[in-house]
Amino acid sequence: MTSDAENSEFEKLDCSAVIADVWLMLDNECDEGTKHRLKRHLDECGSCLAAYGIEEKVKSLIGRKCGGEQAPAGLRERLSIEIRRTVLIKQSEID
Repeated sequence: MTSDAENSEFEKLDCSAVIADVWLMLDNECDEGTKHRLKRHLDECGSCLAAYGIEEKVKSLIGRKCGGEQAPAGLRERLSIEIRRTVLIKQSEID
């Protein structure tokens, strides 16, 4: 049984915000309080639960199909150089 405080907290959670935060929960990138609030909302909101299920399946599929693959060393090196170059340009524009 939920308390009045829990019910008002459920009503405050915007479904679009919950769905946006689902990825954080799937990636274990949110704190326990946020995870608890999201799970409680998902338990009580059928449309969010359905969207969560879809996103969980998409994430799982991506992990299975792309997991463990790494970019070639040459590509990683070129990207690293380009990122450093871009940062240096941005810093010189600020100075």
